[in-house]
Amino acid sequence: MKLTLCGSIAFYDQMLEIKEKLEQQGHEVKLPPTEIKDENGKMIPVKEYYQKRKAEINNNSWVWIRMSEAMKNHLNKVEWSDAILVTNFEKNNISGYIGANTLLEMGLAFHLDKKIFLLKHIPEISYKEEILGMKPTVINEDLGKIN
Repeated sequence: MKLTLCGSIAFYDQMLEIKEKLEQQGHEVKLPPTEIKDENGKMIPVKEYYQKRKAEINNNSWVWIRMSEAMKNHLNKVEWSDAILVTNFEKNNISGYIGANTLLEMGLAFHLDKKIFLLKHIPEISYKEEILGMKPTVINEDLGKIN
């Protein structure tokens, strides 16, 4: 199965581990980018970009241009896939965190009739009903349930 992993860049290390396990099971897996261009066009690690983005206060900064590019790129990966796996670990004291970008990716997958898998439970957040409406399959960290 062709899978795209979705989730916060804060979970990137976990995504790499999950990608390897899924590939061992015979899946073809795509991730968010590992590198992003900085303000000078030089490639920097995605984690470094994430730190710069979190610290940015200028609404016209290069970080938002790069974010737009990364979002479109990842939405193309969702379109390519048969299904998405949302890596919803704990973040910001929210168990099973699903952020705004991930919700957008889930919405696209839903619209395109792709399967949506959640690694962990649906979080207690203000948009829980929207997530429930997309009918995701919660796999409780059992990657063997992806089919």
